[in-house]
Amino acid sequence: MSGKGDAAATAEKNSPKMRVIRVGTRKSQLARIQTDTVVAMLKALYPGLQFEIIAMSTTGDKILDTALSKIGEKSLFTKELEHALERNEVDLVVHSLKDLPTVLPPGFTIGAICKRENPCDAVVFHPKFVGKTLETLPERSVVGTSSLRRAAQLKRRFPHLEFKNIRGNLNTRLRKLDELQEFSAIILATAGLQRMGWQNRVGQILHPEECLYAVGQGALGVEVRAKDQDILDLVGVLHDPETLLRCIAERAFLRHLEGGCSVPVAVHTAMKDGQLYLTGGVWSLDGSDSMQETMQATIHVPAQHEDGPEDDPQLVGITARNIPRGAQLAAENLGISLARLLLNKGAKNILDVARQLNDAH
Repeated sequence: MSGKGDAAATAEKNSPKMRVIRVGTRKSQLARIQTDTVVAMLKALYPGLQFEIIAMSTTGDKILDTALSKIGEKSLFTKELEHALERNEVDLVVHSLKDLPTVLPPGFTIGAICKRENPCDAVVFHPKFVGKTLETLPERSVVGTSSLRRAAQLKRRFPHLEFKNIRGNLNTRLRKLDELQEFSAIILATAGLQRMGWQNRVGQILHPEECLYAVGQGALGVEVRAKDQDILDLVGVLHDPETLLRCIAERAFLRHLEGGCSVPVAVHTAMKDGQLYLTGGVWSLDGSDSMQETMQATIHVPAQHEDGPEDDPQLVGITARNIPRGAQLAAENLGISLARLLLNKGAKNILDVARQLNDAH
């Protein structure tokens, strides 16, 4: 296949009979923007179809006074949406891929992973500290983040700062930063700020050598019923091959470590000259203990969508029939190999201690 025209032709051929496709999403402004982006791509491919967006609140949206890592629920931002999918109330759900567990409930699959935006973290400063960096903030400045991963890495790098939990959607967190005198800065995902059109608030981007990012960060995932062939075909053309392969490696790494949001695990991936590079790390909660390694694998990224076998089982919760199976397996094996390397070097002990400490507090 070659060119955009072919993707559109494939899409048209796979298009279900004329009906309304119902799309589930969280209610937050960012979730709506992300869902609108995916729906716009689908409308461009399937001009004959109608789409209806159904927004709902999730557990993670409702519990705002507790750190995410303390709630002890793997599907904080996905469970209610998956219930709607299970009851056939929606046909597909758009998520931030980093919110999707590496093991999905039975009957569900990720049918598309869209092209990733910048996966790095960003620092947004209180108006009185604009022009500063984390390094130049005054001693004992308080930095807000809801992520153990960010806090552990940044405590280690910037011991003069204090890190405090901050919850709420992007709008809420920015309001807390600007209006309360509690925080000097907060850490957010660059991609979310870009999608909201708030690039001007980014005071500093944390590059991977400063802070590795969350598995799947910056990418959008489309979750569907695993047996719904029509919808799988419909959304499958949205897979971005490079993003897909990077995210398979990241999710396989996290799954094999048995990490989640209750322990600090982070990654960085890059594709260059047919090589997929994966860096992964684990940290103690205070950042004092850590382990990080990089591995690479030769992977052919298809220039265009190539048909894989028809009956592909899922890899780390993802179904991608139009990407060669060999490339997907190579990406998964890279993630598993890196996790094994860290586990052999003692990563399990760091993760176990982090989990126990987190549960105890």
